[in-house]
Amino acid sequence: MLFSTVILSIEKLCSLHVGPINLTFPAQHCIGLSGPSGCGKSVLLKAIADLIDSSGTITLEGQSCINVEAPDWRRKVQLIPAESLWWHSTVGEHFQHQINPKQLTQLSLQPDIEQQAVNQLSSGQKQRLAILRSLEKKPRVLLLDEPTASLDTDNTKRVEAVIKEYLTVKNASALWVSHDPEQLKRVATKTLKLMNGQLEVDHIEGISE
Repeated sequence: MLFSTVILSIEKLCSLHVGPINLTFPAQHCIGLSGPSGCGKSVLLKAIADLIDSSGTITLEGQSCINVEAPDWRRKVQLIPAESLWWHSTVGEHFQHQINPKQLTQLSLQPDIEQQAVNQLSSGQKQRLAILRSLEKKPRVLLLDEPTASLDTDNTKRVEAVIKEYLTVKNASALWVSHDPEQLKRVATKTLKLMNGQLEVDHIEGISE
């Protein structure tokens, strides 16, 4: 059952060539976002995550972004880019705790991958591990910028299942950028398109708004 509680609220958000944007993120919902390359999808996600300058109001569960320290905001409102950054030599050094064995199995990752050198990972392994690294911080909102771009069909569906489970169990919300309408059918409870800096309802067959 989907709840109507609003996790994140955006009013008149503007950044670079995007905006003004008004959008609400209900709990346990995933909003799908599409649009042509270069239209500003990544700009919008970065603005919501407070990674670039913007104007307008962003409120997370009643608390304004301007009243939250940037690291705390970015922990609660997690941006997961298509290409993840790695700054330590081994996988395990990027996690605060041991990686959840169940999640490793769900994402078809080996149990001993924590000991593996980052430079030995494939792009697909890095992408899946970056998702687990973000989930470890227990974000309230996930901003997913083509999180399965490097993955084959089977691993793409594994990631979709893990994120869906997280949103349900943690009563969280997500904004998922994808160029694949079939993926948005599977993951999104409603879909939007960014065109000329503005959001439009994207009526994808099979998704009830």
